Amino acid sequence: MKYQVTINNKTYEVEVERGEANLLATYEAVAPVAPAPVAAAPVAAAPTPATASHVQAVAGEALTAPMPGTIINVMKKVGDKVAEGEVVCILEAMKMENEVVAAIAGTVGQVLVAKGSVVKTGDPLVMIH
Repeated sequence: MKYQVTINNKTYEVEVERGEANLLATYEAVAPVAPAPVAAAPVAAAPTPATASHVQAVAGEALTAPMPGTIINVMKKVGDKVAEGEVVCILEAMKMENEVVAAIAGTVGQVLVAKGSVVKTGDPLVMIH
């Protein structure tokens, strides 16, 4: 099962399967910033190391779920080469198996789902670099 847990304005997406938990993604809440006065010089905040590593970890193009369903097979793992149009996952929806194919050629940088994951339309499945 996938869960989203928020602690100190950071949201963690975790997957728990048979007593084992895996961190899938980390999201940091961003508070709205009031516009600076015209006379004040803008100050740029340096990104925190956690934010910089998160951006590098998920950079690339996300292969997303075309419909809600359950992942019944993931054909690729991190580091695998993928050709455009190659099947990456099988998604079961309405008792039909649907092939989810790569929109671009590249290398799998991150796999965000596992066999048995329940996904919604638009959920990221795999990041391709």
